[in-house]
Amino acid sequence: YRISYDPTRYPKYIPEAYCLCKGCLMGIFGEENFHFRSTPVYMPTVILRRTSACAGGRYVYTEDYVTIPVGCTCVPEQEKEAESVNSSIDK
Repeated sequence: YRISYDPTRYPKYIPEAYCLCKGCLMGIFGEENFHFRSTPVYMPTVILRRTSACAGGRYVYTEDYVTIPVGCTCVPEQEKEAESVNSSIDK
């Protein structure tokens, strides 16, 4: 995870996931498999964003919807699928 910091947002600190590998770790020994790719999984969430307005000596906040990467998952590599479709058309 990396920590995202924004002083005008509540919460100011948000952990964000990032993928460490290009492929996916698979098999008994956890070898990296490049037939799959590691891709982030996003979750929509609501944060409070500070505005320039002030009310009663306090900041005014508005709701803001953002998507945050919360983890990684494996998906099949698309290029390999496209090649196999084209090869079956040629036959």
